[in-house]
Amino acid sequence: MELLWLEDFNALVESENFSRAAQLRHVTQPAFSRRIRALESWVGVELFVRTPQGATLTEAGRSMLDNARELTRRLYQMRADVQQVAGKASRTLHFAATHSLSFTFFPAWIRAVENGTPLEGISLHSDNMAACEQLLLSGEVQFLICHQHPGVPPRFDSLQFESKVIGNDALLALQSPELDTAQRIPFLAYTAESGLGRIVASHLHAHPDHPRLETVFSSHLAAVLLSMALQAKGVAWLPETLAAQEVAQGRLVAVGNGLQNISAQIRVFRPRMPLGDHGERFWTSLQDVQTA
Repeated sequence: MELLWLEDFNALVESENFSRAAQLRHVTQPAFSRRIRALESWVGVELFVRTPQGATLTEAGRSMLDNARELTRRLYQMRADVQQVAGKASRTLHFAATHSLSFTFFPAWIRAVENGTPLEGISLHSDNMAACEQLLLSGEVQFLICHQHPGVPPRFDSLQFESKVIGNDALLALQSPELDTAQRIPFLAYTAESGLGRIVASHLHAHPDHPRLETVFSSHLAAVLLSMALQAKGVAWLPETLAAQEVAQGRLVAVGNGLQNISAQIRVFRPRMPLGDHGERFWTSLQDVQTA
């Protein structure tokens, strides 16, 4: 048994697709598939049903899921605890944050949290939502910072994870003033790996009477969609924290046409299991932000 097999198992459960899971794990798909087969060989049963549409857990795989996630987190925590006892532990806080929040929200937020007393060490992993979730689930980071919306429940068991609100944001329906949406509304969409995409999809599902959108481009990066919107390629729901300057300058304007803005929270998630003295002190110092 190898730890990376459990990490691969968790990644495939989240993505339900061998190709996407291999990308999350930064290996080739054939190598990833061999490691999943090795895990199945070790436990002695098939854990996934393979179909052309992807991979889903067998009954045996479902019975293993909670233990696999918990064991992975505990192994990482055990290493941190042992290093702390030996006096070798780095007093570094490990964060994962989605791309848009890494560039726009995190720097100012962490300065405010430090409040003139710099933290000894900070490690920030920036990626799409699916990858960030995997980092937290596997125990490779202590904290995950992401957008959250009431219509999209977190993919974390509330018995094993908790969160605090650390900011508010809005996804603004924006377009270039040069874009003509009278005949059609070209839509700049988020991909399935994007947390913002889940929020937009939930909003559209809850408002089935919205104008018809014609998807012309997709990306998991809000910054890429912003760039395409500036080039009058379509309309996009963009975080206010990212697009505020372009809106102030008039380079992007509200779409109208019945497309509403979407309110969202910015939350930091952590596992309920102990994070060590340094991590727990940091968590205790955080104050919930009043929601808008």
